[in-house]
Amino acid sequence: MSPNRIRLGTASPATQATTTETIAHLEQIARRAACKKIDILLLPEGFIGGYPRGTAFGSVLGSRSKEGRDEYLRYFQSAVDLGDTVGDGGAGAGAAWIKRELPDTNPPSSTPEKSTPRRGDGTREELERIARETGVFIVTGLIEKAGGSMYCAAVYVDPRLGILGKRRKVMPTGIERLVWAQGSPATLRAVSTTIRGIRINLAAAICWENYMPLVRQSLYAQNINLYLAPTADARDTWLPLMQTTAIEGRCFVVTSNMCVRDGPTPSPISTSTSTSTSSTTAPLTTPTEGSSALHFSEPTTTDAMPRRNSCVTEEGFEIALPSSSPNRARQQHQQRSAPRRRESVFDDDGNEIVLPCSKGDKVTQTHTTAPGIGAGTATYTRGRKDAASGSGPSSFKCRGGSSIVSPFGEVLAGPQWEDDEGLIYADVDFEDCIRGRLDLDTAGSYSRNDSFKFSVEGLDLTPLPY
Repeated sequence: MSPNRIRLGTASPATQATTTETIAHLEQIARRAACKKIDILLLPEGFIGGYPRGTAFGSVLGSRSKEGRDEYLRYFQSAVDLGDTVGDGGAGAGAAWIKRELPDTNPPSSTPEKSTPRRGDGTREELERIARETGVFIVTGLIEKAGGSMYCAAVYVDPRLGILGKRRKVMPTGIERLVWAQGSPATLRAVSTTIRGIRINLAAAICWENYMPLVRQSLYAQNINLYLAPTADARDTWLPLMQTTAIEGRCFVVTSNMCVRDGPTPSPISTSTSTSTSSTTAPLTTPTEGSSALHFSEPTTTDAMPRRNSCVTEEGFEIALPSSSPNRARQQHQQRSAPRRRESVFDDDGNEIVLPCSKGDKVTQTHTTAPGIGAGTATYTRGRKDAASGSGPSSFKCRGGSSIVSPFGEVLAGPQWEDDEGLIYADVDFEDCIRGRLDLDTAGSYSRNDSFKFSVEGLDLTPLPY
């Protein structure tokens, strides 16, 4: 990788059955990202704690059920305590929390290495440890509890400095407002990091905050060059919004959404749409400060049946693919006697586009645009079902769609459909953000800020330097 390029990465993992398992899964992803030399990794909205897709918590207008309240209790217990306060209007304690200046709220420890002031349930310390040990700058969505309320949040975890800041969603969408409190616009503050001498100003807008023009403008105004969008939206309209955001802000955009399989998927709460269904999922647990490193092993697949077609994962494991015909001999004969059908997709006009041959499911894209304009490389793992045709045996509650977009609107990696295990990434030149401002500077002179006045309560919009 060129020394003046930064490798941006993301994935589409689903929340695991417990908070401890989810954080262990996050560590596994971060270690794989480190092996791929990814510098900045984004993970989905509500990844830690879970996005309560498909539930109404037993609520209808004017009524709440006992089962729904129990479901809410389980969801609250799965949320993490980062040791922050509610703060004014949901702003938290800000710099005092980031700098660990808040008073200790945990009982004193007899272990000398735990003598530093501690707040929360240890999740903050685990995330900082993972970033420090892997060297990856991690941004992850999570559900945070503070003062009896829950917030949909995202944290920026620097491998050298620890947590640099935290976002709390300012406007939960639809029924999300039933369970999540509103965060303060003050948490829209961008943060900065330096990687290989390159300064990166980054900030996040969570899910449908991205449909709020003034939220986007509040991030552009701070002179960001990396716009992060953890989300739960897998609609076809999402990627065009990300392309618009990239062009509008002349910044790189990374979006991450969970890929959630249908069926009995591990979940912190019931995902039934019934208002009276209770969950039998085991209670969630959270790590404690100073806990040992979370060990993991990559999954493997074994098969005692006759030899089948297979693909090879990024980690080098061979996975046998299911047979679509009960008569295996006939199927193999047909495969030998007829040309192999290559995979294809259909564009919006109905034209079939044949995809290039690849080894197993692994596909590599190389972008060769003009020098300095959106050039980069991306690797991703094809999903089990074709994203356009919808063919295949698997079904999903949410298909993912994580992507990386250049300041010129070019999709550099993704969308990552129906793939809850792979990583996608792109090598980018942050000077493209400046090149793009030759003709569009949304937060600068192009905004006509001599005529249009913009301010955000509690947020300093002074532009950060590059």
